[in-house]
Amino acid sequence: MARGPVVAAVVVTYTPELDGLILSLRSLAAQVELVIVVDNGSAAQNALSLALAAFDRCIFEPQKGNLGLGSALNTGVERARSLKATHVLLMDQDSVPCPRMVDLMVMHLDGFMGDRPVAAIGPRFVDVNNGAVSQHVHFESLRIGRIPCVENAPCLSTDFLITSGSLIPIQVLDDVGPMDESLFIDHVDTEWCLRAKSKGYALLGDCEALLEHDLGEYRKRIWFGRWRDVPVHKAFRYYYIFRNSILLYRRKYIPWAWIRVDLIRLVYILGFSILFGPDRLNKMAMMWKGVRDGLRGVTGRLDT
Repeated sequence: MARGPVVAAVVVTYTPELDGLILSLRSLAAQVELVIVVDNGSAAQNALSLALAAFDRCIFEPQKGNLGLGSALNTGVERARSLKATHVLLMDQDSVPCPRMVDLMVMHLDGFMGDRPVAAIGPRFVDVNNGAVSQHVHFESLRIGRIPCVENAPCLSTDFLITSGSLIPIQVLDDVGPMDESLFIDHVDTEWCLRAKSKGYALLGDCEALLEHDLGEYRKRIWFGRWRDVPVHKAFRYYYIFRNSILLYRRKYIPWAWIRVDLIRLVYILGFSILFGPDRLNKMAMMWKGVRDGLRGVTGRLDT
């Protein structure tokens, strides 16, 4: 008799805020068979281990140092594979799944009748700051376009999924391969999604499954033709954003549609940082270092 899906959540943590993490884990524990927490070298790993001991079916995988997002995800996936999981649900430490999120995505993934196999399915996001619900995306000529959900369509094809909330069958990872650890942080999800699409897979956006999520360390509301809420990161993140974009531009399987849109995005990031951002000189220095290292083929963790 064929067994049903066994979903293991892989949660990557780094100096997490414990109350928020516990809230996320409580919701996850009610929706998946197993939770694997991979901590990327937080200073307070003992306290984190004690907090996780309260959860059944929760496995703690402490890493000795920060090896990056890709490495942590791969560690969690391999542990899930060893425990006979059929699917992995990739999660950020501050994302909280809404009720039935996992059940809905499993159902819609299994019921999808498209002409291509599906690599992953992801939810819509509820902004924790203002309650706005995101739309799924596709690459337009000059920007990322939004794909509205329509009535009686539980899911739709999309061009990209972010890491948090992505549900991936283990057998897809066997074919597409693991996350690219050389990128360290940014564009790990981008690269995997585009690699999967280059191998003939589709990506699905779920219109009914919801995930509470916070994009960016904080957002600055600015007027630039219209009001925009711009994510603002610490300076070192801009190094990875710019470097990893350059690295991906040089890979043969990366489509021009994404490169064109991403180049325009980098110009916007530079402009916003110059005109509106705090710590602008340091951020610009990190962007330049990222471009330089991307052109040189430098990968891995930033050597500070």
